Amino acid sequence: MRRQRFTKIVATLGPATSTPERLRALFEAGADVFRLNFSHGVPEDHRQRVEQLRALEKHYKHPIAILMDLQGPKLRLGVVGKQPMELKKGQKLRFDMDPKPATAKRVPLLHPEIFQAAQPGGLLLIDDGKVRLKIIAHDKTTIDAEVEAGGPISDRKGVNLPNLVIPLSPMTPKDHKDLAYGLSLGVDWVALSFVQRAHDIAELKKLVAGRAAVMAKLEKPAAIEHLDEIIEQSDGIMVARGDLGVEMPPEAVPPLQKRILATCRVAGRPAIVATQMLESMVHSPTPTRAEASDVATAVYDGADAVMLSAESASGDYPIEAVTIMDRIIRAAEGDPLYRRLMDASRHEPEATTADAISAAARQCAHTLSAAAIVTYTNTGSTTLRAARERPDVRILCLTPNINTARRMTLTWGVHPVHAEDAHNFADMVQRAVRVARKEEIAKQGERLVITAGVPFGTPGATNILRIAYC
Repeated sequence: MRRQRFTKIVATLGPATSTPERLRALFEAGADVFRLNFSHGVPEDHRQRVEQLRALEKHYKHPIAILMDLQGPKLRLGVVGKQPMELKKGQKLRFDMDPKPATAKRVPLLHPEIFQAAQPGGLLLIDDGKVRLKIIAHDKTTIDAEVEAGGPISDRKGVNLPNLVIPLSPMTPKDHKDLAYGLSLGVDWVALSFVQRAHDIAELKKLVAGRAAVMAKLEKPAAIEHLDEIIEQSDGIMVARGDLGVEMPPEAVPPLQKRILATCRVAGRPAIVATQMLESMVHSPTPTRAEASDVATAVYDGADAVMLSAESASGDYPIEAVTIMDRIIRAAEGDPLYRRLMDASRHEPEATTADAISAAARQCAHTLSAAAIVTYTNTGSTTLRAARERPDVRILCLTPNINTARRMTLTWGVHPVHAEDAHNFADMVQRAVRVARKEEIAKQGERLVITAGVPFGTPGATNILRIAYC
C-alpha cells in the first residue's frame, strides 16, 4: 500500500462508511488515518469500526492509525421553544440561568462559565456566528445584549464568545468516559477539543499515560496566544479552521494556518488541516474549484495531513472525496514550486547529533538520487526528525513497536513498517534493503540512506548514517 504522495489523508467515519466494504474502499482510495468522532455515535459503533480497521490492517499488512476525537464542552442555548425565535437588529435581549423556555425578552443560557468570562463590549455569537450580539452589561447570572446581526435561534444552538478565555475544563464527564473506552479499544491518537492553554494538554497526557499520542485541536483564538507552549506539549496539532473562523475574521484564518503549520514543522510535530475542505462533496460528486485550491494550499503550506469530515462520515460520495483529495495532493506535490517551497522553508538543524544526522541524510538522499531514507526508531523521534527536513524521497520507518508504526502513518512522507529492530550493522543494512524492496520503495541497484542509533534499541540515540545499495 505504498502511496504516491507525501501528504496524508484523514477520513472521518460515520453512517456513510460503517461497513467493512466501505472501510476497505476508503483505504484503497487513499485514506491513511481514520477518525472516530465521539461527538456522534454510540460506543458499539466505535468498537465495530476499530475491529474492522484492525482486520483491514492485518489483511494489507500495513499499519493503520485510528484517531479518536473527544467532543469537549459544548456551550449551547437552553430551550427556546417549539418554534425558532427571530432576532432583529437593534433588539435588546437578556440571557440568564433560568431553565424555563425563552420569551421575547430573555433566553436561557445554562453555563455559569460564560457569565464569568463575559465583558461589556464583547461579542456573543450563536449558531456558528450566524447571529451576533454585543454585550452591554452582565453580572454573575445575567447578560444584557443588543443584536448586531439578526436571524433565527432555536433550542440548543451553539454559543461562542470570541477572544475570551472561558474558565472551563476541556474535558467533560462524557469525555473522561469516552477516553477510557477509546484507550481500551487501542486507539492511536486522542484529539482534545476546546484547547486554550498548554495545561489542558498536560492534563490529558496524564490520563492517557503514553497509551496513545495526544493531539491539540486549535479552535479557540485564546489558544493562539499560547501556540508555542501548546505545540511543545502536544504530539500533534489539528488546525480546525471552521471553529477558528467563527471566532475571528475569515481573513485572519489563512495566515494563521500558515503560521501554525510553520511552527509545527520547526517543532517536529505533525499537523492536520481540517474542516470544510471538500464540503460541497457531501452532496456533490465533484468539489468546487475553490475547494480544490484550498486542499492544494494546505499541501503547499507543508501540512502533514488534510482531513475529510462530513464528506466521508455522512456524505453521499465518501470514496470519491478521498479519491479526488488524493489526486489534488499528487498534482500539487508534482508541481516544481512545491519542492522549492519545501526547501525554502527548511530551518537550520539544532546543534544535536540526531538533528545533524537527519539533515545529512536528507542531503545525501538528494545528492545521490537515493530511493528512500530508512529510519530505525522505537519511539518515532528519529522519523519525525527526518520528516521535518521534508526530503524529496520517501521515508521508510522501521520500528519494532506497532504503536509507533501506526502513529507514524500520520506523518508527512513516512511509510511505516512494523519490523524487528536491527541487531548489528550488517543486519541493519540487510534488513533495510530487504524491507525496501518488499514494500516497493526501492528497486535493485538503487541506493538507500539509512539512519539508526547505537546501541541498537536505545530511544533517541540517532548517531549513524549509512548508504547502501539494494
